[in-house]
Amino acid sequence: MSVHLHWFLPTGGDGRTLVDRHAYTDGGVRRERITPVSGVRAPDVEYLAQIAKAAEQLGFEAVLTPTGTWCEDAWLTTMALSQVTERLKFLVAFRPGVISPVLAAQMAATFQRVSRGRLLLNVVTGGDSTEQKRFGDHLGHDQRYARTDEFLQVVRGVWSGRPFDFRGEHYQVEGGLTALPPDPLPEIFFGGSSSAAGPVAARNVDVYLTWGEPPEQVKQKIDWIRGLAEREGRSVRFGIRLHTLSRDTPKEAWATANRLLDDLDPDTVAAAQQALGKSESVGQQRMLALHGGSRDKLEISPNLWAGVGLVRGGAGTALVGSHAEVADRIEEYHALGVEHFVLSGYPHLEEAYWFGEGVRPELAARGLLDAGPSPLAGVPAANGRPASAPGGAPLLVAGGR
Repeated sequence: MSVHLHWFLPTGGDGRTLVDRHAYTDGGVRRERITPVSGVRAPDVEYLAQIAKAAEQLGFEAVLTPTGTWCEDAWLTTMALSQVTERLKFLVAFRPGVISPVLAAQMAATFQRVSRGRLLLNVVTGGDSTEQKRFGDHLGHDQRYARTDEFLQVVRGVWSGRPFDFRGEHYQVEGGLTALPPDPLPEIFFGGSSSAAGPVAARNVDVYLTWGEPPEQVKQKIDWIRGLAEREGRSVRFGIRLHTLSRDTPKEAWATANRLLDDLDPDTVAAAQQALGKSESVGQQRMLALHGGSRDKLEISPNLWAGVGLVRGGAGTALVGSHAEVADRIEEYHALGVEHFVLSGYPHLEEAYWFGEGVRPELAARGLLDAGPSPLAGVPAANGRPASAPGGAPLLVAGGR
C-alpha cells in the first residue's frame, strides 16, 4: 500500500497568516467586506493555477477543492484548472443536499470525459445548520446523513449504464441515467465522526477521511469504520487531512509555527472558538477538544500541532518539524492503514514546495511512494537548487497580510 499525496486549493483566498485569508473575509455575510484585506491573495484563476501547476510538478496526485458559501464553486474552478494541467486530479468537494443526485452523476461523468479521467469526489454532508440553511437545506444533522446515504446509492445506480429507479425517504428517481457513465468511475471520499456518519461510509464510499487527530485516535476511527464495512461485505480505504510545516531543521519549523501563533490576538482566538463551538459536527468538536481553546501544550502528539485549530474550522492540526520528522509521522499514520494524505499549508504555494522538495524525497527513499521518475527529473539545477524554486522556497513570514 503506497502513500497517495494530495494538496489543497485555497479557493477562499490564501495568505501568510492563519486568519483573514478568505476573499470574503466574513464568509460573505456583510457585503461591505467583499474586498480582500491587505496581503491576502485573492483566489483568482491565475493564482490557483500557480498552485495547481506546482502541485502537479512536485508530484502530488490531486488537489482538494473545498465547498461552502465562503469560497468559489469547486466544480467550475477545477474544470477551469483542468485545462491548464495535464496529470493532476481534482478532489471536488460538494454537498449532497443542494444538488440532485442524478445531476451530480451527470456532472461527474462530463467532468471525467473533459478532464480525461481526473475527477475524485469528496462528499460533504455538512455539520453547520446555519450554513446549510443558506443553501436552503433545513434538515437536522442525522437526517442529512440519511439523505447522503440515499444520494450515494442513486449516484452509483445512475452510473451503472442502465435506467435506474429508486424510492427512498429523500429521493424518488424513475429511470435515472447519464448519456455515458464516467470512465473510470470517480473514487468517492467522505468524512464524518458521528454515529450517523459511520454506516454511510461503510455502505457507500471508497475512502474514509479523518481530520488530523493523534495516531491512537485515528486508529480507533479506522477500526470502527473497518468493522462497519466488513459487516456490509465491503472494504474501505483511509485518508487523513492535515496541514504541514516542514523545514530543513526542527528549529526553523517550530520558529515558523510560533510566528503564526504570535500573529493571533486573544480576541481573534476567542471569537473563532465561540463560533466553532456552535458546530453540530462531531469531528469539529473533536478538533476543539485537542486544544481546548488554549495556547498551552499545542503539540498534542509528537510533531502534531493544534495551533491551526485555534482559528480555523475543519482540519485544525499540522505536522511540524524537519522534513525527516514529518516523514516519520506520515509513516506512522501509514502503518495504521492511512493511504491518502490530503495536505495544505500557509501560503499554499510556498508550502507545496517546502513539502514537495523536502518531505517527498524522504518518503520516496523509504519506499512509501510508487516507483517512478522524480517529478522534477530533468529540471536543471540553479545554485544547487531545482530551477522550480530558484533560491529555495520562501520562508513563511507572519504579520504581512
